[in-house]
Amino acid sequence: METKTQFKFFIVDDDVFCANMYNQYLVNMKYDDLTHYSNGSDCIANLHLKPDIIFLDHNMEDINGFEVLKKIKRYDPNIYVVMISGQENIETAVDALKYGAFDYVIKGNDVYEKLELIINKIIAVKEQLKNNYPGFIKRLLSIF
Repeated sequence: METKTQFKFFIVDDDVFCANMYNQYLVNMKYDDLTHYSNGSDCIANLHLKPDIIFLDHNMEDINGFEVLKKIKRYDPNIYVVMISGQENIETAVDALKYGAFDYVIKGNDVYEKLELIINKIIAVKEQLKNNYPGFIKRLLSIF
């Protein structure tokens, strides 16, 4: 029997409907460690809870997604951040990746399938890192 990799997710979106849909989709995928924040400031204030993956809306009222992304990456560059936006502007997507987003997804009918593909990519990346650098994390932690 295959065991499912569990992750701690933050969903950061000021659109409650979208956030609830992402949440329900992740529950259907058998993920249960899900926290929703309706603004970027609350997300930043709770990074000490050590999320693995953050689904981050680009356009929010209090602080835009790029600013939140930069602060997340300064706090912990190993958090996988997936920027989600209604903007189909290529510059926005390029900037998201430049600032450290793992991927950029445009809101639409297929967003849920894209999220599942991205989660599978993250699992593959984590496995590859673990296989290629099995003692790296232990050695790194032993320094501190």
